[in-house]
Amino acid sequence: MKRLIAGTALALIASASTAVADDSVSACLITKTDTNPFFVKMREGAAAKAEELGITLNSYAGKVDGDHETQVAAIETCIANGADGILLTASDTSSIVPAVQQARDAGLLVIALDTPLEPIDSADMTFATDNFLAGELIGKWAAATLGDDAANAKIAMLDLAVSQPSVGVLRDQGFMTGFGIDVKDPNRWGDEDDPRIVGHDVTAGNEEGGRRAMENLLAKDPMINVVYTINEPAAAGAYEALKSIGRENDVLIVSVDGGCPGVQNVADGVIGATSQQYPLLMASKGIEAIANWAKDGSKPEATEGKGFFDTGVALVTDQPVDGVDSIDTKEGMDLCWG
Repeated sequence: MKRLIAGTALALIASASTAVADDSVSACLITKTDTNPFFVKMREGAAAKAEELGITLNSYAGKVDGDHETQVAAIETCIANGADGILLTASDTSSIVPAVQQARDAGLLVIALDTPLEPIDSADMTFATDNFLAGELIGKWAAATLGDDAANAKIAMLDLAVSQPSVGVLRDQGFMTGFGIDVKDPNRWGDEDDPRIVGHDVTAGNEEGGRRAMENLLAKDPMINVVYTINEPAAAGAYEALKSIGRENDVLIVSVDGGCPGVQNVADGVIGATSQQYPLLMASKGIEAIANWAKDGSKPEATEGKGFFDTGVALVTDQPVDGVDSIDTKEGMDLCWG
């Protein structure tokens, strides 16, 4: 029997429980927000698999990206309600660890989705994109697209949050590695000394934040010609900032996500290339893992050579380059979400 602890009475953004025939197994999904298409699709994938397997699912989300306190409160609620497991995309990958440990001590299986905790073994397992590889693919593509001009690039880095959650660090460092930049400490961004990096700013993973961050870095150097973005909403905001000064056609924007609006932006030339990830698969695999855990205590194996279960990534672009595997936007649209 699980040891229950009291939940904190904070306002939670929760969806209605999935109605199922067998409520003997229950799970929680806790995402960073409930508006980003990535998390919307993750919630749909979890709900569909929960219904298929006869699992009661309750979904929670932060009010905005970075809303750590609401995620902690959601974990406490899931413990108090006697859930069997939690699927979590953490806003603060290190500060959430004590709450995660409370859940594990209470007998819940805790699975990180998309965003590894710090350290990664703070969760029982992780289902995620190889976020370093996702960044590396767009970095290699950008460098190859520029050719000799890559040596003189002026790069804006539009990251997620000042807390530097693992997903943001991995994508950022992957991009720079792919582009041929010495990242110094691979566990943080901002310490590199390559003169091609104009600077880093944070976006909160949304369009408004992307626009604001782009404006800030353009004020620092108006001749930026390469823009890395943590995700496609931030990329859309960066594009609008560039468009406002008439530079939307001479700056290379790259991103990560692979949502349908983002892939369409690649097709339309707003984004040069994006690394596509698969949130529905992450969520459905996570629900399956909770079901198996509740049944017999089993856990799936991590992908060989990695400390997590890799759900795959593909570079989407209509401008392929030698040496970097990619798919075009037609195939990307067939696989996209949102």
